[in-house]
Amino acid sequence: MVVEGTIVSQTMADAGAAKTTSSRLREVLFSIVLVVVSTCVALLGAEIFLRIKNSSMRNYDIEMWRYSGLLKRRSPEPSLGFEHIPSASAELESVQIRTNEWGLRGGPVPPLAPGQRRILFLGSSITLGWGVPEDETLTSRLRDMFAKDGRDTQVLNAGIGNYNAVRYVNRFLMRLQGLHPTDIVVDGFVRDAESLDPGGGNFLLRNSELAVTIWIAATRFFSKAGAESVEDHYRAVYAPDAPGFVAMKDALRRLSQYGKEHNVRIYFAMTPDVHDLVDYKLGFVHDIMKSIAAENGFIYVDLLPAMSHLTPAELWAMPGDPHPNALGHERMAEALYPALKIP
Repeated sequence: MVVEGTIVSQTMADAGAAKTTSSRLREVLFSIVLVVVSTCVALLGAEIFLRIKNSSMRNYDIEMWRYSGLLKRRSPEPSLGFEHIPSASAELESVQIRTNEWGLRGGPVPPLAPGQRRILFLGSSITLGWGVPEDETLTSRLRDMFAKDGRDTQVLNAGIGNYNAVRYVNRFLMRLQGLHPTDIVVDGFVRDAESLDPGGGNFLLRNSELAVTIWIAATRFFSKAGAESVEDHYRAVYAPDAPGFVAMKDALRRLSQYGKEHNVRIYFAMTPDVHDLVDYKLGFVHDIMKSIAAENGFIYVDLLPAMSHLTPAELWAMPGDPHPNALGHERMAEALYPALKIP
């Protein structure tokens, strides 16, 4: 009987221990689920808060991110990275940006009449007119100037944000030759010689404002740790053996060859970095690009003098967005028109 009692007692103890272990396991699982659910709710709340906060369209980084999602698509051509979605439209920084059937900013391209000029602008977000209403962009202003002078001239805008020289030249040669421009204007910028990442990001960076906000903040924090001056950065970018610089020169050489073979006039308009035009540190880039333009037979126009007296408050599209505003595009058009109207 003692043995039997001992066995019964042990069995009851084991059952109690198993019950305790099972109870603790349930508590642990419940805690894990609670943490996961709480984290998801917090993240969802943060995402909703950011979307409400950024609905004012005053956050430059988020608007650029929205631009990538609403008006861009991955390109099957690796050298392009991405392209505009044709015949699309989106409101970004409170400005409507529409693309036509060619992926250019603006309305449909009309047929080219006999003897009519068609001037095609290649470039990045400044050419596109980021933050500027369509009828106040550089290309629209030039079209109006030609019309005022009685010159029937088409001016087309092929600018795409985050393009460099390699991308916009390749895009023209691969996608836009069918436009048969009589003139091409390369709207150059200091970033044209930089090597660009293909981009695209992961699912979270493509779809979450919270994720992209954290990513931008982290990127800026770590980049500041060993930050070099803007001047030093671009001196390295424009070093003779820098890969991006070599690739840019090759792209412009190929564009020059196209112009010679098709009797197309090519202009190179050098747009300054508008962060600080009063104490401008990047004049050496303009000198380099002037020499490259001469080597390729391009007609060179420097847009720095047209804007050099303007402050960021006068020139920026909005606080935090260093893109030329409507005034900047007006000054650029005024500087370019005398060179363009000569033919």
